[in-house]
Amino acid sequence: MTKSAEKQRLISTITEAIQDVKGEEIRILDLSGIENAVAETFIICSGNSNTQVAAISAAIQRRVRNEAGERPWHVEGEENAMWILMDYVSVVVHIFQKQIREYYDIEELWGDAKITAIAD
Repeated sequence: MTKSAEKQRLISTITEAIQDVKGEEIRILDLSGIENAVAETFIICSGNSNTQVAAISAAIQRRVRNEAGERPWHVEGEENAMWILMDYVSVVVHIFQKQIREYYDIEELWGDAKITAIAD
């Protein structure tokens, strides 16, 4: 499998895991054309509580481990589950509680990215 195909499989696996736990407002930001971007792809979604944010994180980690055999290189924010960041190197996942997502507005910060919305 090519590196591009592996990345697409990872993105699909992550978005499916988010949908399984009813994560909302899923956006995929393609940062590959942006100079000095920290990753090739961001996946952003929202949860309605710290319990749901934590459940989304756990679902992603479990599904990616089982289906793609990968573990995140780094995970931050699991303690309070307001904003969990999961780093799979080329793909970085941001799981927000709604008000935190609105406050930081990452989509606007990376406004040059190609954004794909995934239906809830």
